[in-house]
Amino acid sequence: MALKQPKKKLSAAALKEERYGRLFVAPPFIGFCLFMAFPIVYAFIASMTTWTGTNNMLEHFVGLRNYANLLQDEKFWKALLNTIIYMIGIPTGMILALVCAVGMNRKIRGIKVLRTMYYVPVVSSLVAVSILWAWVFNYDYGLLNTIIKALTGQHGPNWLGDEFWVKVSMIIFMVWKGLGSSIILYLSGLQSIPRDYYEAAKIDGANAWQLFRKITIPLVSPVTFYLLVMGIIGGFQVFVEVQVMVPDGGINYSAATVVYYLYDKAFKHQQMGYGSAIAFLLCIFIFIVTAINFKCQEKWVKTIE
Repeated sequence: MALKQPKKKLSAAALKEERYGRLFVAPPFIGFCLFMAFPIVYAFIASMTTWTGTNNMLEHFVGLRNYANLLQDEKFWKALLNTIIYMIGIPTGMILALVCAVGMNRKIRGIKVLRTMYYVPVVSSLVAVSILWAWVFNYDYGLLNTIIKALTGQHGPNWLGDEFWVKVSMIIFMVWKGLGSSIILYLSGLQSIPRDYYEAAKIDGANAWQLFRKITIPLVSPVTFYLLVMGIIGGFQVFVEVQVMVPDGGINYSAATVVYYLYDKAFKHQQMGYGSAIAFLLCIFIFIVTAINFKCQEKWVKTIE
């Protein structure tokens, strides 16, 4: 049997350095415990109770009943389906962003002003632009229906009052809101591609479409992967747009998302325990989808060598 090696004693300088290291690590560690770890554990315990926010949480322990009820909750599954439908805007936004980024990756006059204009929605208040777009989509006097009537002579659809068109409206708004940040990221990806690749391909007789398909798309795939992962995570957390633009989740809950339903249960109906269960189930969905994305990235994400 091997003898246990005696623990090496640290010098005074090493001990002092170790103390300073722990001192520097302490603030973020304490912050993580207070603002991340403790709320997560607290919310998980709450998800197994019928806590209302005012009663004694531990006296109303129900185990996994909230999760069992949630799996049979039609409103939850409808909200989840709406959330997934809204994610149609993720690939749509990425395609538009890549096309715009290719167009902006040129040395033309005023290009910096144009890039800034596209990025303005990203830094604008989400509540403010949601109110603006609610006016744009207004059935009676909205800008969009006014334009449609002027061009066709017929009144446009009830964008926010119809079960189908409300989803279309939300997708349009979400694509518009996130387009600027996607363009900036694609621009950085395009500008990191060596020009030698394009020049060599042109010498071999490649046309513009072949350059785009064989060089541009594969070499910006890391950006595409990042936008896909972050888009899905953000898509599962849509709330403000629905809260501001479509009161009460729309006709027959046609516009509600999972986070909106969580808010509805936890804060409108004081079902904090049930709302916590929704949050943890949503967390599991996000984790599974993100893990699948990371698992599959090796098959299509390329890097510049």
